[in-house]
Amino acid sequence: MTLNELLDKVSATQVEDLKLYFITRILREGVKKSTKMMDKFLFKVYQVDIDDEIRQYLFDCTEEQLRFVIKKDYEMKDYDVISDDTEHLFTYSMKNNVMSFSDVVYNQLVSNPSKVMSIGGIISDIEELWAYCIGFNDVENADWIYTFRKIQSGKVAIDEKENQKTLAAKVIRSLFNTQSQKLELLKGETVNLDKQIDCVYYGDTFYIIKKGNFELIVGLQEEFKKEAKQVVSIMQETGMIIGLDKIVEEIELNPAIHKKLVRISRLGIYREITPQIVQEMEIVCKKYGENLNVQEGKLAIEEKKDIDVILKMLADYYKTGDVSGKPYGTFSGKEIKLET
Repeated sequence: MTLNELLDKVSATQVEDLKLYFITRILREGVKKSTKMMDKFLFKVYQVDIDDEIRQYLFDCTEEQLRFVIKKDYEMKDYDVISDDTEHLFTYSMKNNVMSFSDVVYNQLVSNPSKVMSIGGIISDIEELWAYCIGFNDVENADWIYTFRKIQSGKVAIDEKENQKTLAAKVIRSLFNTQSQKLELLKGETVNLDKQIDCVYYGDTFYIIKKGNFELIVGLQEEFKKEAKQVVSIMQETGMIIGLDKIVEEIELNPAIHKKLVRISRLGIYREITPQIVQEMEIVCKKYGENLNVQEGKLAIEEKKDIDVILKMLADYYKTGDVSGKPYGTFSGKEIKLET
């Protein structure tokens, strides 16, 4: 499905059927935020009552944003962990996906979520306001179209006496009343709903507009870290890399390495490192001016730059254009099956 088709579906829905949801991220019972483990978060959906003016605003903004993105005429391709979203839109299928966020789209949104009575009532040390979702009723197909937007902490304000730990409570909130032409104290709880869309969900598929925010919303970054650790574990089994503990340390300190290791897992080179492959890596590194640390026929990691070079080799980083013959360096790219 294209974004044009999604826009047509949204436009065909009725404004009065539009629904707004808040999604919170919840720390699993008995787990501390500082705990280093996977799957430590769950997600919960709340329905929010809104007036007709806000409902129309959200409807109009969604159409406007989809048209804006469509005009850019970006290529749509399957989600790739390394590729950036500067010139692409991505699709991500939720089929056979067991991440915690799947419960949001498969179960919670289609049920009857609890209604928000107060924002302060759903924010605590273990639960945080994570994203908001707009639902559009596709009556013709008896289905819903959902858009998602990540909520930044600075976009939420709660009165200080209601929640002493809220950062936004350290400032006063005011509103300039154009009728009285006075700056007035704004009381109560506020959440900024902006015009941006991070992704659209329909028919088991996410259509990704803001890749980084999408990864945050659905918890992919946690999944990346989990897979990165699995990759290093398999590297250890080959017995062909010395100093892997330094990569383990880097996984905890540097989220950027997670995606590189996930990319490496897709290629599979890391599973079967042999002395012959190490020799081939040395030839490639010499060609491109890289210094590959090799000790007794094995890859060795002694400092951070060794990690970078080894990851490049395992990701088949250096590529050559068939037409231009020019060399390129990139972690991204999709394998193409050649015609026989």
